[in-house]
Amino acid sequence: MPVINRVSEFVSDIARWRQDFHEHPELLFDVNRTAAIVAEKLKYFKCDEVVTGVAQTGVVAVIHGRENRSGKRVALRADMDALPLDELGDLPYRSKTPGKMHACGHDGHTAMLLGAARYLAETRNFDGTAVLIFQPAEEGGGGGKMMIEEGIMERFAIDEVYSMHNMPGIPVGAFAIRAGAMMAAADRFKILVEGKGTHAAMPHQGTDTILASCHLVTALQSIVSRNVNPLEAAVVSVGRISSGETFNVLPQHAEILGTVRTLSPEVRDDIEIRVRSVADHVTATFGATVQVEYMRGYPVLMNDAASARFMQEAACDVAGSNAVDGQAVPIMGSEDFSFMLEERPGAYIFLGNGDSAALHHPAYDFNDAAIPFGVSLWARLVEKRMPV
Repeated sequence: MPVINRVSEFVSDIARWRQDFHEHPELLFDVNRTAAIVAEKLKYFKCDEVVTGVAQTGVVAVIHGRENRSGKRVALRADMDALPLDELGDLPYRSKTPGKMHACGHDGHTAMLLGAARYLAETRNFDGTAVLIFQPAEEGGGGGKMMIEEGIMERFAIDEVYSMHNMPGIPVGAFAIRAGAMMAAADRFKILVEGKGTHAAMPHQGTDTILASCHLVTALQSIVSRNVNPLEAAVVSVGRISSGETFNVLPQHAEILGTVRTLSPEVRDDIEIRVRSVADHVTATFGATVQVEYMRGYPVLMNDAASARFMQEAACDVAGSNAVDGQAVPIMGSEDFSFMLEERPGAYIFLGNGDSAALHHPAYDFNDAAIPFGVSLWARLVEKRMPV
C-alpha cells in the first residue's frame, strides 16, 4: 500500500500543527506549551488514555485496537524539543523566540506522531495496543533515559518500540535503515593540565601547560588511527583548549574539552582507556600532571535485527522497495532513543527530508512534503505488526 488515503486527507492539518510548533520552539524539558497542545489533541482524538508529566513534560497516549486477542503493545516515539539557535531566513512561521529554533525537525516528528494518533484512534484497524510516546529533552537532556528510569516500559507494558528521524539529503518519500548500529555513542571528556606558571621569557623556570596540551591534542588523534581496528568507526575530536590570560606568561593551568563517538560498546570502552593513558603519559613527558574527567552520554543506537527488517518492510509498503535503503550507512551523531532500544527490541529509521539545510543548521526547516510518508509509515507499522 502507498501513502494512506485517509492520511492524505488531513495532511494540511498536520502541516499547520508542525508550523505552529516551529513558530514556538521550546528547549529540553521546558516544552510545556508543546506538551499541552499534544495532550489536548490526543484527548480530542479520543485516545483511550493520555498521561502527562512523564519525565517532567512528556506525554504518553494509549490507543486500543478493535481487538486485543494478541495482547501485543507496540510503542512509537517522537521528540518535542528544539535547539538553542537563532533562526536564519524569512519563513512565515519562523521562530518567534530569539535564541531558540526547531533546527532538527522535532516539530515535524511531533506533528507526524499526532497525525498517526488521529488516524489510529479513528480507524483502530489493529489487534493490540499502540502506545505513543512524546518525549522531551532529546537534545542533550536525556529525556529518553528519564522516561526509562520512571518505568515507562513497565507502566505501559511495552513489547517493542520504534522511532523515526528526518534526514536531509535523502529524497522526500524515501527511507533508510539498517540492522545493528545506526547512530553512535556520544561521550565527552575534560582534561585539566597542571604545570608551573612562569614568565614567558624564562620557560626553563616553569612547566609549560600550553606546550603539553598541544602535544596531547595531537597524540589523542593517534587513538583512532592506531588503536582502533580500521574496520571499526570512531571519532575523537577536541573542541576547545583554554589557557592563559596574556602574551608573556606561561599559565599554570590548561583545559581541553572534546567528544568521542563510537559504534560499538567494545570500542567505546577501549577509547576511554586510551584517552586516560595518553593524557597521563604525554603530559608526564613535559613534567605536567593531568586530571581526566570522562563523561559517558548517549549509548550506541542499536537496531534489533528482526525489528529493523520489519520496519524496512513497512517502509517498503509505503514508499516502494526502490525507495528504501536497507543497508544505510550509520552516522556518528547520537540519539537518546538508544536508551529505549536497550530496554526493548525495536528500530529507528531515517525519513527523507530532501535537499534541505543540514540538521542543526540555522537555516534548516522540516519539509512538510515528507509528512504523508512519515504518518503512513507509523500507521502501516502498527497495522502490519498487529494485524486484525
